[in-house]
Amino acid sequence: MTTARRPATLDDVARAAGVSRSTASRVIAGTGFASPIARERVHTAADQLGYVPNAAARALVHGSGVRLLVAVTGTGPEALDDSYLDQVVSSVARVCAPHGLGVTVEWVPLHAPGLLTRLVDDRAVAGLVLVNTTGALLDLVPRRLRGRAVSIGIGSATVPSVDIDNAAGTDALVRHLYAEGRRRIAMVTGPRWLACADRPVQAYRRLLGDAGLPVREVVGDFSAARGRLAAQEVLRRWPDTDAIVGISDATALGVIGQLRADGVQVPGDVAVTGFDDIPLASATELTTASHPVRRIARAAATMVLEQRPVPGSTMFPSAPVLRASA
Repeated sequence: MTTARRPATLDDVARAAGVSRSTASRVIAGTGFASPIARERVHTAADQLGYVPNAAARALVHGSGVRLLVAVTGTGPEALDDSYLDQVVSSVARVCAPHGLGVTVEWVPLHAPGLLTRLVDDRAVAGLVLVNTTGALLDLVPRRLRGRAVSIGIGSATVPSVDIDNAAGTDALVRHLYAEGRRRIAMVTGPRWLACADRPVQAYRRLLGDAGLPVREVVGDFSAARGRLAAQEVLRRWPDTDAIVGISDATALGVIGQLRADGVQVPGDVAVTGFDDIPLASATELTTASHPVRRIARAAATMVLEQRPVPGSTMFPSAPVLRASA
């Protein structure tokens, strides 16, 4: 005979993490202040105990639907192949699984945001997490899902958002390059349609403007392939460039690959930074900034299940990770 294990409570998490219940609550919710050490302890304890907020269970009992929809916007179906999305989906699933709530993933074409309406008209959809969100998509979230829809990216007056503070992370990287004596700094940006990707660009422009340095931008798309092409374009347009800021680690790794193929020394001739701190960044000694994707996704799923009544924006901090590329 087996005995069912009692679900972990918030008190269990706080006790295992060695913090107060209120601190554990703030960390799990992704709101309010908590030290980096406290956040790490609470998330580790929650993962080990398999904790899911009781409010989520209540929402499932009293709500409708049997699955949570992760809707990702992109120019093509390859948006579904992104390793970033893999982390989001697996983290959302871990929050939902203990209560029998399934998770499905759908691509919403950038040119046809109206597809979202058809997807959420399915009454089996209990909640919604938007990824790579646009304003047009936010406007299509139906009233019945208000309180049960969260955006990873930009939000609106009716849809709360969680995201990484990529402006602060980029700011720190550009300041590091400047402190290292780099004065001709280019940036490979994200796609112009993605609003949340504009924040690091604005940070880059602001810092260079304050320093009286020229802005050098090439549009990218977060991929290594585009990073390689962007590196060629940067050196063709501005051959004296001595640093390149990549919008993502994949972009930066593509930049480095092309520079080295062209005989350019990294970081001797051109320093390169990325963003995300993916596992390959450590193996390749890439200077980058942290991006706790799984924590952000867990916070988004928890907000959906708790049916947060008040929209708002929660930014997760990003810190520079300095290595040999810059």
